Amino acid sequence: MSDLTGNLIDGRYQLLRQMDAGGMATIYEAIDTRLDRRVAVKIMHAHLAQDEQFVERFIREAKAAAALSHPNIVAVQDQGWNQSGIPAVFIVMELVDGHTLREYLNERGAIPVRDGIKFLLPVLSALGAAHKLGIVHRDVKPENILVSKEGRIKITDFGLAKGAMIGSTMTAESSVILGSVSYLSPEQVSRGIADSRSDVYSAAITAFEIFTGQKPFEGEEPIQIAFMHVNSRVPRMSSLIPEIPEALDDLIFAATSVDPDERPRDCQIFHSQLLAISHALNPSAPQMSLELDIPIAPMREKPKKKSRGRLAQLTERISLTVPTPSAKETTAEVKARRKVSKRVRRNRWIAAGLAVLLGITTWWVLIGPGASIKFPSVVGATTEQASATLTNLGLKVEIIEERFDEDIANDRVISTDPFAGDSIAAGGTVKLVISKGAERYTIPALLALTPEAAVNLLAKSPLKVGEITEVFNGKIPKGFVISTNPAPGTRVKRDTLVDLVVSKGVQTFDLTSYLGKNGEEALNELTMAGFNVTATYAYDEKVMPGEVISQQPAAGSPLPKGAAVEIFISKGSAFVFIPNVMRYTQDRAVAVLEDLGLKVVVKKVTKSAKLVIGITPKVNEKVKRGTTVTLTVG
Repeated sequence: MSDLTGNLIDGRYQLLRQMDAGGMATIYEAIDTRLDRRVAVKIMHAHLAQDEQFVERFIREAKAAAALSHPNIVAVQDQGWNQSGIPAVFIVMELVDGHTLREYLNERGAIPVRDGIKFLLPVLSALGAAHKLGIVHRDVKPENILVSKEGRIKITDFGLAKGAMIGSTMTAESSVILGSVSYLSPEQVSRGIADSRSDVYSAAITAFEIFTGQKPFEGEEPIQIAFMHVNSRVPRMSSLIPEIPEALDDLIFAATSVDPDERPRDCQIFHSQLLAISHALNPSAPQMSLELDIPIAPMREKPKKKSRGRLAQLTERISLTVPTPSAKETTAEVKARRKVSKRVRRNRWIAAGLAVLLGITTWWVLIGPGASIKFPSVVGATTEQASATLTNLGLKVEIIEERFDEDIANDRVISTDPFAGDSIAAGGTVKLVISKGAERYTIPALLALTPEAAVNLLAKSPLKVGEITEVFNGKIPKGFVISTNPAPGTRVKRDTLVDLVVSKGVQTFDLTSYLGKNGEEALNELTMAGFNVTATYAYDEKVMPGEVISQQPAAGSPLPKGAAVEIFISKGSAFVFIPNVMRYTQDRAVAVLEDLGLKVVVKKVTKSAKLVIGITPKVNEKVKRGTTVTLTVG
């Protein structure tokens, strides 16, 4: 598209310079002459502006972006058509004075973990707000993340966004992969579809580059990089930076999984998981964050309280426990204390007699005919250890029972009769109860059996049949066991419930008619249903661009999951109308015609001729794209 710098759009926005250009629009820095402020103006390419379908989507995109009221999303301020001068459909957005995250990474390389998280949290918060409204960005990358001079993170360029609020923003050349190849999710590359999990993948690849300073895959050609994203697993960041926190490494590794189901469902969940890691890494940081400006000033550590000395307390405690020496007795007091009365001497004779009687009794019990034994406890000892201990005491051993026990290991003593410490006659018998260990039974192999056979096999062991669930399965035939819970080989307690999952066979679907429906929505629905979808784009004179022309197989056909389905999507009319470029300058007229897909031949009346004075074919004549148009310049 030709450069419109210097033009006044809608009588209000003076275009100062071209900032960026993409496949759908060009962005200019401009002055809002009414409010005297700098803004960014996004102008749709002229060849797309000829198509009402694309204009409508462009407008819906502006409305949806305006609905995303979030401090970390570039705000949309106005939208309209240029009524005077060059025809243009435009969107006016706030102008962020700063630089992109790409420029920041080029200058600094890898960013430390805490600082990198401060960059990511606002981005995920903004994307989470979009996902909450059903809008998918589809082009998350460092180039679309802005860092203002005040430190505000802003995400921009929802030009590839799609969702219920804005429909689809496919270009006429929808077969071309949208977005930047280094950050595209595998499903965008292989099937051309995207949902909130695709944004999670792109944001995680951006995070990988923030923390490591490099992209996970590099190649000489974009197709090589795209192939790696589809067929290779993104490596762990710890393989490049060993000191990366394990929780952060696991989160980014999960978010870059080739399988979308293994990633966080959307950026709201991704944001909450990263925020939890941030709090764990820096517990002293504020637990509430508006995620506005960076960097965040660190919290100062609180001064530690001085601990009281304990030496004085210990000394005092010791001094309180030391006994005070008593006064010495006199010689007279000692003699009086040692003088023994007659009563005391009598009691001494009685005590001596009792001691003799006690000695005789002790001999009778321990050594003489009345001797008995008190054996030590052998509970918990092995059978061999208990037998050896009791045999050495002259006792006999008898095992009266073996039973299962959850606490006592196999072949160890559970209890004795009599109990340890009780008296038993010499040569007596101690009865033992021995443990067989914990009662456990092995789950038998039930896979590929019928439910009836599986139930009969379980009935042979003290296990019970739990819930029987049927699910579709493309590998196990209908009516056979797919899996069990607990799994086969697991050792479990008596009466454990064993759940069975039984195959319902291959799931089939009655194919819906997508004729006249949005092509990308048809791609998404068919892919989510599990079909292998191929999209073919072709010109059609009756069907609007982006809508389905036909499908194979036809609607109503029962198909198994994974079956091939081909849909044909309209690229719009193969014809265009010759625009009126009379009195245009040669360069301007050539640009307008080439934007419509026409070839241009210029014939000059004179060498100094500049303005178009004739055009063949005639103005408003319907011609096929690629037709040669001859301009006469005089």
